[in-house]
Parts: sequence; C-alpha cells; structure tokens
Amino acid sequence: MIAVAPVLIFVPLILWRFRYRNQRARYLPDWEYSAPLEIVMWGVPAAIIVALSTMLWHSTKALDPYRPLVSDQPPLNVQVVGLDWKWLFLYPEQGIATVGELAFPAGRPVALTLTSDTVMQSFLISALAGQIYVMPGMTTKLQLLADAPGRFEGENTQFNGTGFVHQKFPAIAMTDTDFDAWVNSVKSDGIVLDDSSYGVLAAPSTEAEAHQILATSSMPDNALYFSPTQPDLFSAITHRYHQGRPIPPNAQPGSAAFAPPRAEDTPKPAAETETPQ
Repeated sequence: MIAVAPVLIFVPLILWRFRYRNQRARYLPDWEYSAPLEIVMWGVPAAIIVALSTMLWHSTKALDPYRPLVSDQPPLNVQVVGLDWKWLFLYPEQGIATVGELAFPAGRPVALTLTSDTVMQSFLISALAGQIYVMPGMTTKLQLLADAPGRFEGENTQFNGTGFVHQKFPAIAMTDTDFDAWVNSVKSDGIVLDDSSYGVLAAPSTEAEAHQILATSSMPDNALYFSPTQPDLFSAITHRYHQGRPIPPNAQPGSAAFAPPRAEDTPKPAAETETPQ
C-alpha cells in the first residue's frame, strides 16, 4: 500500500487539478526536475526492497537445509537414494537399510544426506521438513526433527514416470526404546544389500513390485529391510557419475535398457567363516 496508495490518491487529484476548464492551474512547460519528488519516487521503493531483502535473508538463513538443528542429542545420520519409484534409506551407523519406511527417534535430530541414482527427484516430508531436490552425482542435505512420536507422509513431488504416484513412504517417529527394537528387527529380518539386491531396487519398479521379488515372510507388507549393507554404497552411487565418461544405458538405473546384475554373476568368496556375535 505504501507504493500503491499514492498512485490511487494522486492520479485522480492530478486529473482534477489539471482538467481543461481549470483556469487556475499553473502551466509549466519547462519544468522537468524536482528533487523532493525524485527522492520520494525512488527512495520509497528502494526502502521497501531493502526491508524485504533483509527479511528474506534472515528467513533463508534460519531455514537453511544444511544448518544443523539445535539439540542436546547427536543427530541420526541417514543417507537417502532416490530411485524409480522408491526411496532407499541407508543407516550407516546401524548397518541397515530400508525401502518404503523411514524410522527415527522422536526428539532427536535427523541429518539426511540425499542423492539420486536416476532422474532428478524432489524429497518432501511436509509435516517435518521442506522440499529439496536431488540429482544423480550430486549430494544435498536436509535436517528434520519430530517433537513427539507420530506417523508422517513422505513423498517425491517431482514427476518421474508412471510409478510417480506410488513413490510415497511413512516417516515414523518413535520412542528411543521402540527405535532400538525396530533397528534389531531390521537386522534380524533383513536381507543382504549387495550388488544383486540393489540391482533389483535400481530397476524401474514401485516399492510393492520390488517387495514381491525381494521380501521375506518376516518383513512387513509395505517395507523392505536390508542388513548388512555395503558401508560405501552411498559414495559409490554418487562417485560413479564422476568417472569422466557416460554411463552406458544398461548400467544406468531408470533407463529402459537397464540390466540389473544377477546373483549368479556376483563373485563369491572361496570360503566363508562364521563370526561369533
């Protein structure tokens, strides 16, 4: 209104003041400059821009997705990989991974490191954190925290093909005790996340379709559990886009020509020994 009100007020007044029949209006054909008018006309918009820019800068800094959340607890680190049409969640400290379910303790910050192993996607848990894009070969970060236990919806908001509508997952905030029990359940019920199982996940499919191929009877109906996992899987996914050469279509997740590795093609060690727990 600071910029609009003077226009709404003074335009009618000027038209009335300098109407044709008003003989008292001064005619100034050589007038071209007024310092007070210039200051007002340029100063007021400039002041508005400065004020809005300052507010925007402070808000952007406060909502920086890379900025750790203030808490007396250390953050839970989770690595997120966008696939067609599912999200893979890696818990490097726990040595587990999930598809179709993101669990974390309530009251504890969660530090997400995200990338994509296919087309660009957009990660969003609207009740807990803002939207952030992920791209292959690049990483980004997002921080979130749930004040209390609850169940929230996460999704991909960037259209990426026929399975886009199914790329949703529950984000579950638990008590510390329930989270520890959940981690133990994933470890006991999960399957190994190796090149073969990751190849199934990397093929274009929804979580339900991947579930039919990989799930065991002990897993939930709407989630996949993996344990153990490759410790360097996330870095391997991002770094293979930085080899200085194009990735062939048969090795590019999301490609129609993608051919996931078969289990029989994976070399096995000559002898396996059981490690006491």
